[in-house]
Order: sequence, then C-alpha cells, then structure tokens
Amino acid sequence: MDWNLTEASEYIRLNTLDNEDFTDADDERKTAILNVAQRTLTRKYSGYTIPNEAVYLFAPVLAAAFNDTNKLQQQGVASFSVRGMSFTFKDWAKKDIDALIPAEVADLIGAPSGRQVKWTVL
Repeated sequence: MDWNLTEASEYIRLNTLDNEDFTDADDERKTAILNVAQRTLTRKYSGYTIPNEAVYLFAPVLAAAFNDTNKLQQQGVASFSVRGMSFTFKDWAKKDIDALIPAEVADLIGAPSGRQVKWTVL
C-alpha cells in the first residue's frame, strides 16, 4: 500500500503518547511498520474494514516493540551489556504480535478485543 507518511506521522504524533520510535524512523522503516500493522490487523480481523486510524494507532506500538533494543527480546535474547549498561529481558515479556494490538484499535475496527465479561460463582 502507498502510505501518506505525512498524514500518518501527524496522526501518530497527535494521537499517541509513546511514538518516538515511529517518528524517529526513516521513511522506509515507517512504511514497513505501517505495512506490518495493516497486514496483522487484516489477518486478525478478517472480514472487518480496517481504517487507517487503526493502523496508525497500532504502528507506534510495533515500532516500540521492535526497536533496536526490544527486538532482541523478540528474537529470544535474555540479556546483554553495552559499555557497562546491562539489559535483562523477562521471559514473560515476549509477546506474539497479535497480543500487542491495543483494545482501542479493536474498538475502531468494531471487532471484539478478546476480553469478555464472564460470570463466576464464589
């Protein structure tokens, strides 16, 4: 898909809080992030129309999850050090890409977010 990167960057800048990894990326990386966000949402919410705004809200989440440091965690690295600074990742923190989709993205699409209210008996 041909993305309007100016529109996407502006929307992300004004509507998300953790957006530095996306806004600091070059155009090629932004396009790749938007493509992966679109493809993931299309697969996860098959049969639903995916608005650009949903892709724009998911994109900075992916950018943060797969930035230079965090992508090592996604690749299975447990810890590393650089010039005396140590990073240790928790095994439980590694998530499947679908688990990164924010509930507000599902709301925009009009799909269930996967969380349901259930009755229990005490």
